[in-house]
Amino acid sequence: MDRTTGVSITQLPADCDRWDEVLALVMRAFATMDGVIDPPSSAHRLTVENLRDKAGRETVFAAQKDGRIIGCVFVLERADDFYVGKLAVEPGLQGQGVGRRLMQAAESLARDLDKRAIELQTRIELTGNHAAFARLGFRETQRTAHDGYSRATSITMRKELS
Repeated sequence: MDRTTGVSITQLPADCDRWDEVLALVMRAFATMDGVIDPPSSAHRLTVENLRDKAGRETVFAAQKDGRIIGCVFVLERADDFYVGKLAVEPGLQGQGVGRRLMQAAESLARDLDKRAIELQTRIELTGNHAAFARLGFRETQRTAHDGYSRATSITMRKELS
């Protein structure tokens, strides 16, 4: 259900002074994965500094409401597509359309730059994420294992853009 009235989606410049807010949001949003996914999320290695550096290489969209950052997504341009990562929505606002709006911003950017698809990875254990991304038009393309694991730990999902 889309309950995003009053939510604006903006691009965050690498030199903005809000990376501490973004980091705190990502940590809250990814906290539900602790003890569920193996290996642990790379979000635990994020710092304000490496988020700022990441934003220098990637496009970052933020969802804001009443001046507060309530969601974000990082989008990396590749040769033929965009890789979408670190999609985070404030836990109490998940399921209300904020993530959908952020993904629409990523898709619009991809289309504007004549990219054919957007791609992401989600963990095997996060079946709710698989279903949410499928509802957005993503399809599984492969399963991969993190270094040191003999079993699949991630699912790659891709959405072809027309």
